[in-house]
Amino acid sequence: DAAFHAGAGLALFDQLLRSGEDGAEPVFAGVLRRRLALQAAAHCARLARLREDEAGFRDAAHLAPEGAAASPAGRLHRLFRQFGERPLRSDRETLFGVAEQLGLRVEAGTLTRLVGALQDPAPKASSPLAAAASMSCAAMVALAEAAPLDADIFALWHADLALAQRLGWTAPVPLIATRIDHPALRTGPNGQRPRPNDPEWPETIARATALACQNATVLGADLSRRAERLMQAAPKLRAKGAARVVDLLLSDDCVTPTRAAKHSGLSDRAARRLFDRLIELGAVRELSGRANFRLYGL
Repeated sequence: DAAFHAGAGLALFDQLLRSGEDGAEPVFAGVLRRRLALQAAAHCARLARLREDEAGFRDAAHLAPEGAAASPAGRLHRLFRQFGERPLRSDRETLFGVAEQLGLRVEAGTLTRLVGALQDPAPKASSPLAAAASMSCAAMVALAEAAPLDADIFALWHADLALAQRLGWTAPVPLIATRIDHPALRTGPNGQRPRPNDPEWPETIARATALACQNATVLGADLSRRAERLMQAAPKLRAKGAARVVDLLLSDDCVTPTRAAKHSGLSDRAARRLFDRLIELGAVRELSGRANFRLYGL
């Protein structure tokens, strides 16, 4: 039963997300959200037939000049990275920002109706899965005149927001979008992908959530071990500002030496030496595979 497996997966992932001190989020929660945002963006990019992969998203997010305009794929990545930046609600400001990220031209009246439609189904839903299904479907209906793919992505984004709200998480976690293009979910005629306005959408949400929670829990367990290794290495770091760099590594998918230097007050050269030391201690990895423009993370 899809709902049973999804519920079990959510319960296990919820336990992971509350595994910090006194039931708080663990220290690696920031990295976890950003890694899942990377996956969600890559899956949505494939739906949109864009060429960017996870490596491309990383480069665009961390190596592009500050203030540079994002590509369509880059906007997808930014959309899901928002889950790790601040608490979000189904209010007009949030929805306008999401529409803007997706390039949706939404009139003020439509946006007001959309806010009402998204806030209305949630209290009636009997479970987090039902809330995710009803709110994503409401988003799809409200955006009926938008480009179908953009409306789909908006609906997927809001499904994860609904899950987080019903489960009482500090901030949403990219889940459903990370697995919505899984082959097992293509049950329509000619293997068509599921869409929020399909009659079987609640079943699809449950199956996608089960797959996503399994993936996120495995990723979280791996990051937990890596975070523990980093914190064990932290006292061995002599560089001033090293603690700030450790905090950065625990809060984001990856960090450049330039960003680490700016954040910690180190010189670029000292920051590069610090990352060399962390690699030597087995506390971080170099993620780009390049000799230059390197990216470091758990």
